[in-house]
Amino acid sequence: MASSLVFGQESDEELAKKLSNPIASLISVPFQNNTDYGIGPNKGNRNTMNFQPVVPISISENWNMIGRIILPIVTQNNITSLGAKESGLSDAVLSAFFSPKNSKNGITWGAGPVFLIPTGTDDFLTTKKFGIGPTGVILKQSGGWTYGALANQIWSVAGSDDRPDVNQLFLQPFFTYNWKSGAGLGATMEMTQNWEASTTTIWLTPTVSGLTSIGKQKVSLIIGPRFNLAAPDGNKADWGWRAVVIFIFPK
Repeated sequence: MASSLVFGQESDEELAKKLSNPIASLISVPFQNNTDYGIGPNKGNRNTMNFQPVVPISISENWNMIGRIILPIVTQNNITSLGAKESGLSDAVLSAFFSPKNSKNGITWGAGPVFLIPTGTDDFLTTKKFGIGPTGVILKQSGGWTYGALANQIWSVAGSDDRPDVNQLFLQPFFTYNWKSGAGLGATMEMTQNWEASTTTIWLTPTVSGLTSIGKQKVSLIIGPRFNLAAPDGNKADWGWRAVVIFIFPK
């Protein structure tokens, strides 16, 4: 599959710049692992592996559609109660960004629909709701810098009547600086506002990144600590860390 690809077409600097852009015309398959400790009164822990492939599709001479799915695989201990363990899939989020192929003054943007799909396999890991809403991203790239923000708003439209409705905003400002070697420093903030419950969750994650090869397969590696700046009562974590492996498939 990937081992037959040749990666002489784009430099590490160019690939790193594209990876800093969530709607770049680049097929990538990230595996993002988040491990969080000291959650709630029972000091529980949670591991979330997000499988989140990104596939751009050319739909016209001037426009791309970038499809992106986030499918979480969760294992948690001592969260719902002392001694309790839950493990399985959580709900998937599918986004479709329609984006012009050519940026103007280094500014790139995309917008489209976002869908919540109740793929969770454990009652504690799913909303049991289908949801839909708008999503958008805007960013600027200049020199080695990339900075911007991604956002979505999801409302539930169907699903289990015995579960609360979903009315949730997600906001993710980010920045990255990449050197010509492909190495980078960056940070992202992830804020989730639950309008139904009037609660806010905020994570701040500074990271370091780099590019390498496994055989002929180009790979990006990212790692950094996670700081839980805000959370609903009884759900705040003491700390966490993030590690990401991204398999890259240049055209």
